[in-house]
Amino acid sequence: QVQLVESGGGLVQAGGSLRLSCAASGRSFGSYIMGWFRQAPGKEREFVAAIRWSGSRTSYADSVMGRFTISTDNAKNTVYLQMNSLKPEDTAVYYCAVSTKLNIDIAASAKYNYWGQGTQVAVSS
Repeated sequence: QVQLVESGGGLVQAGGSLRLSCAASGRSFGSYIMGWFRQAPGKEREFVAAIRWSGSRTSYADSVMGRFTISTDNAKNTVYLQMNSLKPEDTAVYYCAVSTKLNIDIAASAKYNYWGQGTQVAVSS
């Protein structure tokens, strides 16, 4: 089975930065879609960003556009989420995920096959 392990979360003041990492193992990912989602207490999981594993095409939620950047290091089988200008509203557990499906709505969490355990991000004001 594919394993995804997130790291890099923590507590940061508003305006600060964090870089989340997701190390993937178990198979070659080819052209699969890699995504980041987040879930705050009492709220549903929401889309944050996604990237094609073997390419440079990216998508972002409107709420993080211009502040977050998703990228991959294919040699390390790792996907990153660079988060700048953090806001208290960004506080959530962040999950990385993989979709092996074609022609999907990349913002739909139900279309992703594999999920990590999550890493906590807390932004204080």
